[in-house]
Amino acid sequence: MDGDIARSKLKLRQLDHFRVYNYQWKELGGSEAEPRQVVPMTDSLLRYIPALGLLILLAAQSAHAAPNLPVPPAKVDASLASAAGQETAVFAGGCFWGVQAVFERVKGVVKTTAGYAGGSASTATYKQVITETTGHAESVEVVFDPSRITYGQLLRVFFSAVHDPTELNRQGPDVGTSYRSAIFYTNDEQKRIAAAYIAQLDSEKVFPKKIVTEVTPLKGFYRAEDYHQDFALKNPTHPYIQICDLPKIGALKQQFPELFVDYKGAR
Repeated sequence: MDGDIARSKLKLRQLDHFRVYNYQWKELGGSEAEPRQVVPMTDSLLRYIPALGLLILLAAQSAHAAPNLPVPPAKVDASLASAAGQETAVFAGGCFWGVQAVFERVKGVVKTTAGYAGGSASTATYKQVITETTGHAESVEVVFDPSRITYGQLLRVFFSAVHDPTELNRQGPDVGTSYRSAIFYTNDEQKRIAAAYIAQLDSEKVFPKKIVTEVTPLKGFYRAEDYHQDFALKNPTHPYIQICDLPKIGALKQQFPELFVDYKGAR
């Protein structure tokens, strides 16, 4: 799918007072594509709602999820490594466009990749994942240098600027298990730190509701299609990016100025 089609893949969803409508695009092979026909669960109410109204509702969802202050640091964490190296973490927190847009701007992060985790290799395509039948979550693989940033610090960014960990099987305007909050740990230390941090935040009642983030072993991570990589960077004027993801980048810069780096493309 080329850039023009990707920009046309409007991920605007109407929530709460109206049923959910998903405006996605399907590939028909090669570079040709056409809009997928959507059968609404109610009458064609949505088509008469001005686009501005949709954006306002999305903005309200985004603002609701974004905390003004970072959550407290993890009491249980690894120490900074004495020598440079690389470690991998995988996080899911809604649409992977925004998750990647935040983590690729964090000091000590070497590389990020948008992809799928939680399901099998045979179903790791966007066309299949959006059916919500694959077990996959839109995820981001974060390769970081543990001598420059700790796993606990990454978790703090994840819970502060990336998403709302109290939303079950949805994130802002996106609904479904593929948008769930999840931490896919790659070793026992990550599991220990993540579980302890969630327990800490819950016990301190940092959020108004209980955290629903899954902590589960990573069985496989599958790279998403090329057009999803660095999508926010390449499409800064896309309505979804402006409403849902640019505020996350702003929150990172505001809450963690010591960790923020200006990302211009693959390192």
